[in-house]
Amino acid sequence: MKNSINNLLLALPFILLAACGGNDVKTNTQTPATTNSNEPATLTYTITNQYPHDTTTYTEGLEFYNHTLYESGGQYGSSKLVSVDLTTGKDLQKTPLDKKYFGEGITILNNKIYQMTWKEKTCFVYDAKTFAKLQTFTYDGEGWGMTHNGKQIIMSDGSNNLYFRDPETFKVLSIVGVTDNNGPVANINELEYINGYILANIWQTDVIIKIDPESGKVLGKADFAGTKEKYFPELLDKAEVLNGIAYDSTTKRLFITGKYWPKIFEVKGLTQ
Repeated sequence: MKNSINNLLLALPFILLAACGGNDVKTNTQTPATTNSNEPATLTYTITNQYPHDTTTYTEGLEFYNHTLYESGGQYGSSKLVSVDLTTGKDLQKTPLDKKYFGEGITILNNKIYQMTWKEKTCFVYDAKTFAKLQTFTYDGEGWGMTHNGKQIIMSDGSNNLYFRDPETFKVLSIVGVTDNNGPVANINELEYINGYILANIWQTDVIIKIDPESGKVLGKADFAGTKEKYFPELLDKAEVLNGIAYDSTTKRLFITGKYWPKIFEVKGLTQ
C-alpha cells in the first residue's frame, strides 16, 4: 500500500503536466475559430443586367442623381465630369478638367456635385444641372473616393481612414478608421453610402467591402474576381481595376464598373 502511494506521488507531476499540455492544445485549436468568427461575411450577388460603358473613361467616381448617371474620369490630360445615358453609354453633358488636375471621386448633395482631385488637394463644386462651377475647396492629403450620408461628405484618401466633412466648408468633422479581423484595411477607393452602410472598392483588387460608418468595421466582402474574364475577355489588356459604385435610390438598383471597362453591371444582393 505504501509503495502504491509513493508510486502515485511520483507519477502525479507527470499526470498534471500531461493535463496542462492537453489544455494548451485545446486552447490553440480554438484560437483560429475565434478569429474566423470575426471575419467579415461573404456577400453573395447576382449580375442582372449590363449596359455599355465608355472605354476611354478611367473611372474614379460613379453616382446616380435624379434618374441620371454621373461619372468622374481620371488621368492627367483627360480628366472630366460627365452625365451619362445609361442605356447607350453616351455623354449627355461634359466638362473637362484642366490638364494639371487628375479627377477623382464624386458625390452629389443638395443639387451640388463635389469632385475631388488626386494630388492637387482641390475639390470642385458644380451646379448639378448646369455644371457651372460654384466653389473650390482645398484639403490636405490625397483625394480618392467620395460619398455622403445626407448631411456630411465622406471621403477616402488611400489609407484606411474615412473623413467626414462639412459640405459647406469642407472642414473635417470626424475620422473613422476602417478595420476587419486582420486590422486596418488600406487602399479604400470609391465609396457609396446605401441604407446606412458604405460600399467601397479596394484599389487593385476585385473586392467590394461593406462598412459600418460609425465603427469602421468591415461587415462583409463581395469578390468580383473573374468578371472581366467572363464578360469581356478580349479587352483584358486594356480594362483595369474594378472601381465605380452607384446606387439609384429611386429604383433601388446598384451599378458597378471599372477603369476603362466596356460595361456597367447592374448587381443585386449587396444593398440589404
